[in-house]
Amino acid sequence: MKEKVQIDSKKLFAATKVVEIVHDTQVYILRITRDNKLILTK
Repeated sequence: MKEKVQIDSKKLFAATKVVEIVHDTQVYILRITRDNKLILTK
């Protein structure tokens, strides 16, 4: 197993508050809430 990779959310969400993540054939939505929390939905 490879070591974990750490990505700063500021880079991930550079100019947006929503990111789509494709895992196999499924698309997940990662978003920043008004309270600055992260929510992952399918």
